[in-house]
This record gives sequence, structure tokens and C-alpha cells, in this order.
Amino acid sequence: MPVNKSVGVSVLAPSGLHCHKRSINYLYILLILLLLPVPGFARPDNDSLLQQLNTTIDEAPVYDAERVRQINAWRHALHDPKNAGAKAQFEICGQLFEQFKVYKYDSAFAYARKMQALARQLGDPQLINYAGVKLVFVMLSSGMFKETGDYLAQVDVTMLPDSMRAEYYRLKGRFYYDMADYSNDAYFSPTYIRMGNACTDSALQLYRLHSYDYDYNLGTRYFKAGQMDSARHYYALAVAHKDLTWHQTAIATSSLGNIYIHDGQIDTAIPLMARAAMADIRSSTKETTAMFILAELLFKKRDVKHASRYVEYALMDATFYGARLRKMQLSTILPIIEGEKVNAVEAQKKLLFVYAAIVTVLLLTLVWLAVIILRQYKKLKTAQQVITEAHASQQAINELLMEANKIKEEYIGYCFQLNSSYIDKMTKFKKSVEQKLADNKYGEVKFLVNNIDLREEREELFRNFDRIFLKIFPQFVAVFNSFFREEDQIKLKDHELLNTDLRIFALIRIGINDNVKIAQILGYSVNTIYTYKTKIKNKAVIPKEEFEERLGNIKAH
Repeated sequence: MPVNKSVGVSVLAPSGLHCHKRSINYLYILLILLLLPVPGFARPDNDSLLQQLNTTIDEAPVYDAERVRQINAWRHALHDPKNAGAKAQFEICGQLFEQFKVYKYDSAFAYARKMQALARQLGDPQLINYAGVKLVFVMLSSGMFKETGDYLAQVDVTMLPDSMRAEYYRLKGRFYYDMADYSNDAYFSPTYIRMGNACTDSALQLYRLHSYDYDYNLGTRYFKAGQMDSARHYYALAVAHKDLTWHQTAIATSSLGNIYIHDGQIDTAIPLMARAAMADIRSSTKETTAMFILAELLFKKRDVKHASRYVEYALMDATFYGARLRKMQLSTILPIIEGEKVNAVEAQKKLLFVYAAIVTVLLLTLVWLAVIILRQYKKLKTAQQVITEAHASQQAINELLMEANKIKEEYIGYCFQLNSSYIDKMTKFKKSVEQKLADNKYGEVKFLVNNIDLREEREELFRNFDRIFLKIFPQFVAVFNSFFREEDQIKLKDHELLNTDLRIFALIRIGINDNVKIAQILGYSVNTIYTYKTKIKNKAVIPKEEFEERLGNIKAH
């Protein structure tokens, strides 16, 4: 039988605790979580996973029988005359305690007390304190916080070897964490969590780096500190360890599931809790939370059938183990789930009655609905034809309107260009007259030349343009001024329809965008036109890149 002498006596080494040093990247951890989070488990969907859990529950007596067989073997060894010595008795009681500590509280407590008595009989302070740590574990697992505190105070941690000192600090940290959860308030809980973190830090200093105990307890440390990403990482490392016992797998997997519950990812937590519950059953562990938490999660998902079975199984385990706190927790949710089951059955009966009535009504109205639908279909078809014809007519009207608008815009441009051409001809005529004057032909042209006023001709051209443009775009000035703050808006004189500023953008509105052409029409230089446009656009409250688009949206009458 393999033994561990780290506490000064030979005790059975729990299988699977031989953790090894390794380097593992996060992707590998996730792969293990997705594919092999529990030894021997595949990654089915939730329904098949719950079915696998149901099968494992049915097989629970087989796993319990194996634990009972081991217990009976150790009890037989305890009563064997060759093991009558106090030290041998202490060692065997230690093995029986290990069998009972997550299986049955009162037996675990009895063997821990017997270990303490044998240690005192041997007069070995190290064994006395070792037995004290075992008593701390069983008291804490049972939810007896006052007694746990008393036993913690009795343990002289300086008398323990490193392995048991780490276990002591781990249990003390768990004690404070459980006290924080139990008090669950803003005043006491933070203090308990700080004390628990301090104890966990002491334990971490004693664990081998990257061992299962180190990774798991560091994950717990981060979880209690509220650092969920780090906690998830180290719990994932703990789950990824090879050669874990079923009990270790259950603890690490359920802890990882709690991270996802905290983050509100219930659908991710459910398969983790299901795997943890199966591992607990396979290890014949009765002091467990995974099944209870799984029942709560499924109840929230309205899966009352599975939630009821799992909470009943969890209550049976808690009762068998003797966990007072766990039974109290379960007693609060069990009536709710059972009540929901009854309500679900009653609701199903009512639904069946309602469905039957609905089907009867539907059968009676089916023919009537068919007739109505046929009539409505004929009416709809006729109406659709009318709508189609009206739409075609409207489309034709719209096209005509668009064409009319286009003609108006083209007409403005045409008229304006015609008048501009006229002014150019007049300019040439004037030059011809001046030439005749140079030839001393005064009698022929003097009277005509003196009566030509090109400035007036150009102003008349502008007035004609203004009238025609504003007739088609009567809202142009008002809309254009809306592009500016009140103090920057263009104010027209009494006799003005448009001024140079407005006229530039009126030409742009009808499609004359070229600065050279605008300059020719208005009689300015290209630079002057550019300056006018830039100055006006800079004052606008709308973005420059939208200015001309907004200008083009000014509608014709």
C-alpha cells in the first residue's frame, strides 16, 4: 500500500495527486475544456449530457458499493490484532477518515476524534495538530462555523509539516470565504474575504508551483478578489491537469462553472456543472454542491423535470452526509421546484382542454374561412389591378412632371445664354461703330452709338433672368438663406430680386457649374467668381461638402 510520510506518519496517498510540472498554453487548455473536461467524457450537447448524468445517477449504487468495500476493508484492518498499536491505529483511522470525509459527516468526525485521542496517547504534538486539521475539515464541510473556528484556534500551525500547513491555511481561507458567503452583506463580507485571501496566500507559498493545488487555490484567490478572467484561467489550468481524481475533477470543473454563472453565461455553466456532478457520483462524494447548483440553473432555464430530479438527489446526498447548511439551502429551493412541477402539470391539463376547444372551433370555422378567403382573394385581385393601373398612370404623370422641371431648368439656361450672346453682339457692334468713328464716318453712327448703353443692357438681362428664375424657384432666396446664421444671411435691396451672390448660386442651381462660364455671363473675372463662392460657403452652417448638394435639392415650383 503506497504511503505518504510528509506528516510524520504513514498515510495512504490519494490516487491522482501526483501533479507534474508542465508548460501549457491557453489554447491547449481551452481545447481540453471543450473536448475532455472530465476523464472519459465526450462533449455532447446539453440534452445528451443530462441523459448521461441520469445514467450516472442510476449507476450511483455501484460507485457507492466500491467505497463501502474500501471502508469495510479498512475497518477490518482496524480490528486486526496485528494493528493493535496506537500508531498503526492512528494510521488506519486516517485512512477511514479519508474515506468518510466527503461521504458521511458523523463517521468522519468520529474517526478524526479517534485520531486526536490516539495522537494524545502517543504524546506526539505533530499528530495532535494533524488530527486537528482533519477535524477542521469535517466541521467546515458540515457547515458548523463556530466549531470550525474553535478547532482552527486549537491547531498549532508551527507543529505541522509544510504539506499539512498548506492544508491548514487552505481550510482557514475556505472558512473565511464561507463566512463571507453566509453573512452576505457589505459590512462583514469584505473583511472575511480579505482574511480568506491572506490565508490562501499563505497556502500558495507552500504549494509546488503549477501543481493542481497551486492552480486551483490561486484561481479561488482571484475569484474571491473579483478578478474573473484570472480566476477562469487558473481554474482552467487546474482542470487541464492530468491524472486527477474524480473528486479533484469535480471541484475544479464546478469552480470553473461558477465563473460562468457569475458572468451570466448559464448555457456554458450547465455542461460544466453536469460533468462535475457526474464526477462526484463516480467518486461517491456526498458532500458536494455541483448537483444542487445544476438544479438551480436548470430551474432558471424552465427545465423543471431535470431540476426536480437533481435537487432531490442533492438533498438525499446532503441528508446522507449530514451537511446541515447544505440541507438548509436545499430545503429553500425544493418546495419551489416541486410547486413548479405541480403547476406545470396543472397547466398542461388546462392547455389540453384549451387546445381541444380551439381545434373544435377551428374545424367548425374552416369552411366558412375558406369561403371568406376566396371572396377576399377575388376582391384583392380586382383591387390589385386597379392599383397597378393607377400606379402606372401616376408613374407617367411623375415622368411628365420631371420632364417639365427639366424643360424649365433648360429654358432658364437657354434664355440666359441667348441674352448673354446678345450682349456680346452689341459689344461687337459698338466696336464696329468705334472703328467707323476712327474712319471719320461720324454722320453714320454717331447718333446710334450715343444711344447704346451696354451696362443697362446687361442689367436688363439680369432682371429678366431673376424674374424667370424666381418664377420657377420662388423659395430659392428663403431656402438659400436658411443655410446661414441670421447675421450672415443675404439682405436684398428693395428693388433687387437677386444680387450677384445669389445669382452665382442660381446659375449653379440650373446646372451652370463652370466658373469660366459663370464669369462670362456675369461679366466678372474667374478669380472674382471663385472668391465670391468661397466667401459665401465659408459662412454657411452646413458642411462645405454638402453645400452644393443641398443647393441642388431646392425644389422648383
